[in-house]
Amino acid sequence: MDNVDIARLQKYLSTKFGMDNLTVRGRPNKDDSAEVYIGDEFIGVIFRDDEEGDVSYDFNMAILEIDLPERPAS
Repeated sequence: MDNVDIARLQKYLSTKFGMDNLTVRGRPNKDDSAEVYIGDEFIGVIFRDDEEGDVSYDFNMAILEIDLPERPAS
């Protein structure tokens, strides 16, 4: 992704999630995706899809079980 796409995505996500410390960063040797961070913590990847001129972005975020709050007792 170019710097213009990255800046637009960062502005959109920061506004949408209300987070000033959310950043979108280019990936070395990749031009179809960018990494998303909150502060210094990597949270996911955005992929750019250009299907016959219709551009969309797919945000993928993995959530590890160990990062979730404990399950309530049943």
